[in-house]
Amino acid sequence: MTTNNFGGSAADFGLPSELELESLANSLLSDIDGSLFEPEVCAEGIEELVTNGDTGVFDTAANKASKVFGGQLKTQDFENIIDDLKREAGYDELSGVASEYSGLTDIGGGFRELEDQTSTYERTDANKRSQHTGYAPQVISQQQAASGSDLSVRTTADDRNVIPAKDNAGVDSRTVGGQKGNSQIVIGTKTLEQIRQDFPILQEKVNGNPLIWLDNGATTQRPRQVIDRLSYYYEHENSNVHRGAHTLAAKSTDAYEKARQTVADFIGAPSKDNVVFVRGTTEGINLVAHSYVKPLLQPGDEIIVSLLEHHANIVPWQLVAQETGAVIKVIPVDESGQLILPEYEKLFTKRTKFVSVTHVSNVLGTITPVAELIAIAHRHGVRILIDGAQSIAHIPINVTALDADWFVFSGHKVYAPTGIGAVYGKKEVLEEAKPYHGGGNMIQDVTFERTIYNPAPNKFEAGTGSIGDAVGLGAALDYLNGIGMPAVSKYEHELVTYGMKELGKIQGLHLIGTAANKSSALSFVIDGVSNDAVGQKLDQNGIAVRVGHHCAQPILRHYGLESVVRPTLALYNSFEDIDTLAKVLRSL
Repeated sequence: MTTNNFGGSAADFGLPSELELESLANSLLSDIDGSLFEPEVCAEGIEELVTNGDTGVFDTAANKASKVFGGQLKTQDFENIIDDLKREAGYDELSGVASEYSGLTDIGGGFRELEDQTSTYERTDANKRSQHTGYAPQVISQQQAASGSDLSVRTTADDRNVIPAKDNAGVDSRTVGGQKGNSQIVIGTKTLEQIRQDFPILQEKVNGNPLIWLDNGATTQRPRQVIDRLSYYYEHENSNVHRGAHTLAAKSTDAYEKARQTVADFIGAPSKDNVVFVRGTTEGINLVAHSYVKPLLQPGDEIIVSLLEHHANIVPWQLVAQETGAVIKVIPVDESGQLILPEYEKLFTKRTKFVSVTHVSNVLGTITPVAELIAIAHRHGVRILIDGAQSIAHIPINVTALDADWFVFSGHKVYAPTGIGAVYGKKEVLEEAKPYHGGGNMIQDVTFERTIYNPAPNKFEAGTGSIGDAVGLGAALDYLNGIGMPAVSKYEHELVTYGMKELGKIQGLHLIGTAANKSSALSFVIDGVSNDAVGQKLDQNGIAVRVGHHCAQPILRHYGLESVVRPTLALYNSFEDIDTLAKVLRSL
């Protein structure tokens, strides 16, 4: 029986079970025209509506009805009816806060106004390359590159960062004001002002100006609750875990394992034994690549990634592909920076062994349709990893509802200490995966003739882990749970929408990434101004952003760029932060 985001099962709310939904779909909504709306798709859509507040099933029904009755009625007629149904049922309000599966459809209008800004960018041939062929990657040293042993390495002129000028005459350059004060903006259980007071570093001044931290995509700041929990641990509980017979060892072990349970609860894992502590997303992906995927691969086998990926979700796969003779295939994106699902499905063959894809692009902010990505992979009998580094702090996650095989994230992207992260794996894949490192803690018995290792998660946690940082991660997730992730997601959605609108008014500024479903990142370049100069000017005014390729060179080169300026938003940012950012940018 499916459970929902509000606790309890569907039956508790007088709602049908999954089996009942599928039976209803098969009896009433058979595949009339052999195309869009298959019964199982209908069942899945209704289930998402019940459990997550996802109204996408309405839009799918509208498209289907338009196809079936296209000669008599138009799609717009059905969309109008569906909009009325959503409004009357209260799903518009629910879908704004439930989860990313709602599609955040109201953001689309504002972003569509900006999509034409991307139409003149110089493109690389990443999407032009046949999507059904793969790459046999080379991973080489700097010396090899310098010696010319890899002739495919690109060199790019400095002017690749300059986008052709666009006529912005008539664009209103005034900042839109009138936002509520921070003490009046309520986010779950707190006001924005209370949240900002929880983060001591926000009281700092940089170059004589109040700090505006817009580098959250690189790392978030830590609330007082996390700082205090770390201090308490080191003052009262510090010990190694699992192997001590004394009081502090028991306290430390309890704190460590409680943090593991907190992670499991936060991401909707069925058990804390599904959670492996690692240093962060990068180590997590490498763990999966080497301990689970590499043993599956033979020459010619295929791994699918997307054009949106951070280098941490590219290079590990190149390494195992280089060692095994496997090839890498790449999911293309559309003009807005969203993945093209039909092209994704075409990439699968009998040789496809694994998929690894980001949940949120660290440069474009694109929220990928992970539910669909997972369902398509599973339809082809392929396991999939979701990189949650850029989604974990912004979007409610339920790995069980998503049916993810693997999910990885970093603590420092979610208000926790650096050096800690987590890997979620289904029980069966954790059992199949081989140990990643060997040593103490991961073993049950060792002789020179034979070693027996522990079951997961311990078999992947050789040696002494980052115990205090794991406790800090648990405290950070407790902090977010106390506020409420649906409320966090809703507020940040409004903030991103406002930021896209305000930056989109600035003459000569080009937003990079305008997908309708978007989170956090507001990347841009400005005509005639170097990205470094923009970053320096913002820093002089106390505004911290990141400038560079952001470890995502393939997607930037798709847009004809080598770097962008990337402000990234978080829970404690305000509308005033965006106004100040826009004001400084207008002065350039």
